[in-house]
Amino acid sequence: MANNTSNRYKMSRERLEELKEELNNLETVRTKEVAEQIKEARSFGDLSENSEYDEAKTEQGKLYSKIAEIKDLIENAEIVERSEEDVPKDVVTLGSIVRVKDIGDDVEDTYEIVGSQEANPRMGRISDDSPVGKALNGHKAGETVEIEAPVGMLKFEILSVENR
Repeated sequence: MANNTSNRYKMSRERLEELKEELNNLETVRTKEVAEQIKEARSFGDLSENSEYDEAKTEQGKLYSKIAEIKDLIENAEIVERSEEDVPKDVVTLGSIVRVKDIGDDVEDTYEIVGSQEANPRMGRISDDSPVGKALNGHKAGETVEIEAPVGMLKFEILSVENR
C-alpha cells in the first residue's frame, strides 16, 4: 500500500517540536518499559494462559501504532508561519484569536484558530478545517458569519480579531 503523502498536517513549529520529543520518548523510554514488561511476563511460564504477557504484547502493539502515527505526522507536517505581510492584522486567519458573539443566544466565546493537529475545542483552540474555523477565515471584526453546524445554522458576530 503506497503512502499517501498528499495528506499534509498544518501545525506550528512548536507543535512539530512537541511531536519530535514525544516520538523520542516513545522510541527510547517507553519501548524499553514495554520490553521489560514482556520479559517479566515471559518469566511467569506458560504463554497460552499468561494474561500479563497478553497485556504486555497488546501494549507493545499500541506503542508501535502510536510511533507510526507520530512519524506520519512529522513526515507530513506543513509548518504554518505567518509573516507580517501575509494578512492584514484585522482578518481572521490561522493563528488568529477571535472573539465572537453567538447572535442566537447572545453568548460570547473566544477561539484561537489552529491547525488540525493542535485543535482542542475545550481549550478554545479550533481547527481551521472545522465548520466554525472555515466560516470565520478571511472575515474581520464587525462582520457577521453564518455557520452550518451539526446543531443547525449558527450566526456569529465577530467582535475582535487578534493576530500576533
